[in-house]
Amino acid sequence: MGAVLRGVRHSQVSLQVEQRVEPTKKAAQIIHKKLSACLQSQSGLDAEKRTKKLPLMMLSMSMAESLKDFDGDSPIRRVLEMCCFMQTLLAKTLADFEVQLEKEVLEPLNKLSEEDLPEILKNKKQFAKLTTDWLNARGSLAAFRHATAVVVEVRSSETSVSLQDQYSADLYHFSTKQDEYSSYFTRLLELQADYHQKSLSFLERNLTELKENHSQSGPLLSGSFKPVYGQPLLSHLLDSGREIAAPIQECIHMLLNTGMQEEGLFRLAAAASVVKRLKHSLDGGSVDHSEFSSDPHAVAGALKSYLRELPEPLMTFDLYDEWFKAVSERELSDRVGRLREVLRKLPAENYNNLRYLIQFLARLSEQQAVNKMTPSNVAIVLGPNLLWPKMEGENVTFDMASASSVQVVSVIEPLIQHAGSLFPEGIASLHAFYLQLSDRQRALPPLTSLSFSPFLEVDFKVPELPGNSDLTSSQSLPCVADPHSCTDPSITPLADRY
Repeated sequence: MGAVLRGVRHSQVSLQVEQRVEPTKKAAQIIHKKLSACLQSQSGLDAEKRTKKLPLMMLSMSMAESLKDFDGDSPIRRVLEMCCFMQTLLAKTLADFEVQLEKEVLEPLNKLSEEDLPEILKNKKQFAKLTTDWLNARGSLAAFRHATAVVVEVRSSETSVSLQDQYSADLYHFSTKQDEYSSYFTRLLELQADYHQKSLSFLERNLTELKENHSQSGPLLSGSFKPVYGQPLLSHLLDSGREIAAPIQECIHMLLNTGMQEEGLFRLAAAASVVKRLKHSLDGGSVDHSEFSSDPHAVAGALKSYLRELPEPLMTFDLYDEWFKAVSERELSDRVGRLREVLRKLPAENYNNLRYLIQFLARLSEQQAVNKMTPSNVAIVLGPNLLWPKMEGENVTFDMASASSVQVVSVIEPLIQHAGSLFPEGIASLHAFYLQLSDRQRALPPLTSLSFSPFLEVDFKVPELPGNSDLTSSQSLPCVADPHSCTDPSITPLADRY
């Protein structure tokens, strides 16, 4: 009796599972079709190509085109610039969402409705047909007792049993996968929630900034902060309480994390709108690294622009001739020695910033097999931004352009090649220097309300580079626990000098 009841219950469960197959297929087909229609970009494209075709990107391009007709001081232009930037970021976020949605929801639903379930239903139909044939054969056998009917009965019976086993296996597989099929719809909601949260967070953050700055007089994002670009190095450092200029320190930090293996860094141009946005952020005193780290060429462009727009080159007008005399020495050891002497003549603020930059460039050139930026290539693209003669009037632009001559390369290239010797602190201590600066800046009295994120607060990790096994993310760096106990004769604090 118990066996009979179990058999009945098993048959009922099988029937229930069997009745779910067709509705599941229908639901998967309809939802796949309607959800695909919700996509704003063409399916099958990667995120970058999708972004270009999205209506939001078209809107951003229209805004960028429209703002060209306004003068630089127009409040409408300033707001349009911010809106253009925001629409571009929203388009990228939407493209990423649609790529993920297609991969994790649409493709599984399509496979379920067009491959998995149709196969089950096909086996069901064949099994039903063979069952009917078998019953007909039995009827024929009973009525006519013909030999052919016997053969049909036997063959139909064997095929029917085989298909019955396959169909039962299909139903069992379907019953075990129902929770997985349900998870496709749960995943849809999770992806939507994540997309909307990211978009909302980005909009709220930037909209607040836009409203605050739009309500104030002066350029967008500048507020009451003093500008950084185009200002004398010493003036910026004293105003901000820094020892390393904000664009140099912030840009190098981002490039260390994402740009060391980027081919053609400092050589390839970035989107002008992104570079401009980063410069505005640096001028405004707040940089969100997550917004710009994904575009190393824009970060490198902002750094080059800062060096180029300094009223006096980082390597100074006064020492212009001495740099070339130093590299005119015939022997390498003599050239390095003369360069070291000229370095000692730099003002403290220039030396600190040049050292910080050159040690980074030395680290960058170590990756030349990947990024193609040898010391010579780096010197060619950055030389004109570090050293040019003092000129008056319209000749300044001409001479900065001609500064990419062999002479300037002959000065910058050995600085990068022999950074470890010319700066006795060594390249390995560059990261400790980053952390030391951040701690020291927090200890200084605030001279302005500038609020750059210190490196320690963003959990800065030392990237491990080939050939630098002594630099690992888990290694304890010197001078970090107590930055003021680390004496570095090459770093002259501005507070002690002025």
